[in-house]
Amino acid sequence: MLCPHCNKEASRVVDSRAVDEGRAIRRRRICGNCGKRFTTFETVEQLPLMVIKHGGAREVFDRNKLLNGLIRACDKREKSLESIVALASDIEQSIRREYEQEATSKAIGEMTLKKLKNFDQVAYIRFASVYRKFSDINSFRHELDVLLADEEN
Repeated sequence: MLCPHCNKEASRVVDSRAVDEGRAIRRRRICGNCGKRFTTFETVEQLPLMVIKHGGAREVFDRNKLLNGLIRACDKREKSLESIVALASDIEQSIRREYEQEATSKAIGEMTLKKLKNFDQVAYIRFASVYRKFSDINSFRHELDVLLADEEN
């Protein structure tokens, strides 16, 4: 492993631990040349998941897009970044289990809404307003009515 500080291959592992619920390994390394420490992550290489957009175009699933949408929906809510990242991981794993190689953007959006409903109801409404393109207050009211009806059942 090349040291990011001096570009020499003289690093060694000083600590390893599982992260992301065992789906990755975090390794702390020290460079034998310059003595600086750095961190690397080891994950299982997965086949790319393709997203089929509304217009039929395909693109590679981008976890960062999902994470950024969740972060925006949870803005100013009392949710830690760690819990939001865990939610994104949970959604991604669910998508990969259900749709091995291709998933529609609609399926991803609906799965995200389903998980957000239990995670944070305000974040759910915020995400739904963008995802479902609410055009007026009645759209919000309808979604709130559905949310409240689900909560009563």
